[in-house]
Amino acid sequence: MSKKNGETKYVPTEFQFYAPKEKQSIGQFLHNSKDGTYLGRTPKSWAQLLTFYAIFYVVLAGLFTICMQGLFSTLDEKEPRWKLDKSLIGTNPGLGFRPISDDTQRGSVIQFDTKVDGEKNYWIKLLNDFMKSYNDSQHTGKVCSFNQTHNPEDVCTVDIEQFGSCSPKNAYGYNNSRPCVFLKLNKIYDWVPQYYDNPADLPEDMPAQLKEHIKAVPEHERQQVWVSCNGNNAQDQEEFGTVKYYPAQGFPAYYYPYLNQQNYLSPLIAVQFEQLPVNKMINIECRAWAKNIIYNGSIRDRQGSVTFQIFID
Repeated sequence: MSKKNGETKYVPTEFQFYAPKEKQSIGQFLHNSKDGTYLGRTPKSWAQLLTFYAIFYVVLAGLFTICMQGLFSTLDEKEPRWKLDKSLIGTNPGLGFRPISDDTQRGSVIQFDTKVDGEKNYWIKLLNDFMKSYNDSQHTGKVCSFNQTHNPEDVCTVDIEQFGSCSPKNAYGYNNSRPCVFLKLNKIYDWVPQYYDNPADLPEDMPAQLKEHIKAVPEHERQQVWVSCNGNNAQDQEEFGTVKYYPAQGFPAYYYPYLNQQNYLSPLIAVQFEQLPVNKMINIECRAWAKNIIYNGSIRDRQGSVTFQIFID
């Protein structure tokens, strides 16, 4: 609409409507000779796109490489950056036991019938698998004793022949209802135990049997992380029977500290339970004793000890 000389005049307006895109066949999409495109893009457009992504990923890979090199430059292949109090592991080693079943439904229960070979062999095989690394290391470490000068870098071997009735050749006692359980402390880099080596300065809650044992040990051999096992409650203690410890009732000082030495293996203590009742489950607690091992016997936050159950059919 326009005005000219006072008169109104209508001027038709032409509207542009959207024209639908021409349909293409698969062949035309792959190569359109009319537009000169391949898969919807011209060769120039493809070249620009590929160049952009090539540069983008090269820069991204370069930044990632710089970040990783920066990270690795702060790490040591042999020594952790954060140790002891500064690490997540802390300074309180846990106490573990073997054998432990791969079947989570069994939990920490060791159950077997001495008359059923399959049940006994199940636990014997678990211990054979666990002891394999110790068998392989018999000729790679040093035979250590308290009468020798110990270098912290030395790797002291664990002599499986000193396990007595708990040795592999004796089937770890599972053939005669006197099962053996192996105890080990978790490895903590550069952790050094503070020993109870003075019989006049022992904790009040230490078992009387262990106190007497420490007194009987020669003075130069008292630097050990002591271990004691007993029933977990009063009823279990009444039927606990007697136990034997091989090769000794403690982890000797010459195995510490752990410094990530090649072929290092944690020392073991074999505990043999000789008079356990039949057809009754016994709850057992084994505890490690050192001045810098914190003990907490609660179920939810257990420290410094381990519990397991033995049931002999």
